Amino acid sequence: MKQIWGIIIKSTFIKSGVLILIIFGCMALYSPIWINRNPQIYDPIIGVDPDVRGSVGPSLKHPLGTDHIGKDLFSQLLRGAQIAFMLGIMVSILSTLIGTGVGLVAGYYGKIVDTLLMRFADIILTIPRLPLLIVISAILGSQSNVVILFILSFTFWPTISRVIRSQTLSLKERPYIESAKVSGISNIRILLRHLAPNVLPIAFYYLTVTVTGAVLVEAGLSFLGFGDPSNMSWGMMLQWCFSTGYVFKAPYWMIPPGLCISFLAFSFYLIGLGLEEIVNPRLRKR
Repeated sequence: MKQIWGIIIKSTFIKSGVLILIIFGCMALYSPIWINRNPQIYDPIIGVDPDVRGSVGPSLKHPLGTDHIGKDLFSQLLRGAQIAFMLGIMVSILSTLIGTGVGLVAGYYGKIVDTLLMRFADIILTIPRLPLLIVISAILGSQSNVVILFILSFTFWPTISRVIRSQTLSLKERPYIESAKVSGISNIRILLRHLAPNVLPIAFYYLTVTVTGAVLVEAGLSFLGFGDPSNMSWGMMLQWCFSTGYVFKAPYWMIPPGLCISFLAFSFYLIGLGLEEIVNPRLRKR
């Protein structure tokens, strides 16, 4: 752990990614403070400035301007940071937990258990996310972030499970695992105490990669009109800007959410790049 922490502290990639995340974290925390100044004007969903007609540029009252009906764009951008953080991190945690658990069980037990789990993972990998989301939303009759959360978690875990399985297949042949079996330790204890800690660096690396994918997929779904209409997100801001024809008329509306999506994904990419030095021994500095 000391060696891993030393690599993290010295990694320029990780420190740069964490710095960007801190900025977005401050935006998410500041969101309710800004909105509570005057919810009738600054609420990202129902707030409308009665003194504004159409989309206007940045001002002291509206730092990023307003949309076509007078809604504050800065409020929407701050609320989008909350949605991106919550949805992206929850999807990554759920999918990583499922993928790690399935990979450990499949790799350790092998045989019929391995075959069934990996074939199920292959089936999930072939299911496209967008049509699946459309079908389930139609069945449920609603489009909510909860539905998006479970669908993305359900479709992201197979890739993680296959990597964890391959690592488990290698680890279970180590002498200390054989010694644990001979001494009568249960399989559950071997999985939790001996195998799981050794695959944690890989699982944590894929957690950061999954956050990036979840943020981009959610933004894409919202842009296509399949996001949660009761919550504001960066993708929905872009969708409204595009559908109302203000893409070229109001760059102050289109550019900020696009930059936020790019920089948030880039921050997790930097963290994953730094963690790769821990996961891949060939990249470690001597």
